[in-house]
Amino acid sequence: MTLSVLRHFEAIEADWLRLEALPRNSLHQGLDWCRAWAEAHRSRLALVVGRVEGRVAMILPLEIRRHCGVRSAVLLAHRYNNINSGLFAEDVALSPAEQRALVRDLAAALRTEADLVVLDAVPLIWRGRPHPFAALTRVPHQNHSFQLPLKADMAATIAQINAKRRRKKFRTQTRRLEEAGGFEHYTPRTSIERHALLDEFFRQKKVRFDAHGLPDSFANPAVRAFLHALLDVPPKGHDHPLMLHAVRLTGLPGRPVAAIAGLSRKGDHVICQFGSIDEARLPEASPGELLFWLMIDKACREGAALFDFGVGDQTYKRSWCPVETVLHDLLIPLTPTGRLAASLHRAMVATKAVLKRNAALYHLLQRLRAGKLLPTLTE
Repeated sequence: MTLSVLRHFEAIEADWLRLEALPRNSLHQGLDWCRAWAEAHRSRLALVVGRVEGRVAMILPLEIRRHCGVRSAVLLAHRYNNINSGLFAEDVALSPAEQRALVRDLAAALRTEADLVVLDAVPLIWRGRPHPFAALTRVPHQNHSFQLPLKADMAATIAQINAKRRRKKFRTQTRRLEEAGGFEHYTPRTSIERHALLDEFFRQKKVRFDAHGLPDSFANPAVRAFLHALLDVPPKGHDHPLMLHAVRLTGLPGRPVAAIAGLSRKGDHVICQFGSIDEARLPEASPGELLFWLMIDKACREGAALFDFGVGDQTYKRSWCPVETVLHDLLIPLTPTGRLAASLHRAMVATKAVLKRNAALYHLLQRLRAGKLLPTLTE
């Protein structure tokens, strides 16, 4: 495999679309997803292209970021991706020796631009296929991801996860919402409706983050522009980079939205990218849980095979998901500075993993990060 580094999507667009269609490759490395992020953030691109006998067999869609004097090449939108793979042809399977040789070539191609390549949140085995870089230096990602295999219908699907309790909860939720005047599973169809619902999601998340003293991960205008841009990408059959779903309360004035979720789909794989609830709108009816039921039921009827709740260990995910996927960060140091940065990365990830297992300490650090604790200490 010979490597080259490109700066523009257009130079590789046809091959990109061919590779992204393969089941082994994450939708987060899809062209629409990457282009929307790069345009919103004006990313400094380093698109690493690997060719075998002239045929494009690999694309690593990277951007160069500088932090504390370290130049890192990371996957586009990496912190907002739930599962990463890079893009590889179906027949790419590299031995450990070939992976080491590729690292040397990668160092030669990027040494003047980056100290460290970080491919984060990568499953070493995904849907039965090993990752081509599985032998490289790696560290367990601080979070796992959670999946629900989908069966022919909702009854067979929830049979995996205590069906009796799940059906009882669904009946209770629907009864409470019907008593309040009714509800609907709302998927906006017009551009104006889609963007208005996304803005409502940002509002709901801000209220929740503020209430818990946490930093708002959607406050950055570039992140919001990125998500808005994804809404404008036309679907290809059932496939889409981002589609919004909501529970709307039809019996109340203005038909307010009680819960929102953003889903992506590629082939038979559905990923929940984000979700929110309006805690002032019938929280006792658990509209967020109800929305998951409605979305999963729809995904079953549309032939999906896997509903992915994404990265992060939360109680509601474990209640829905019989599958837990361990993710890894693949670290490829290119310079002496990069080797030091890789060591620091491993230490930081290990520390984060420990902190996340201590809920009280983790919440305290989040409040410090959000700047919410200082007034309390000085009052």
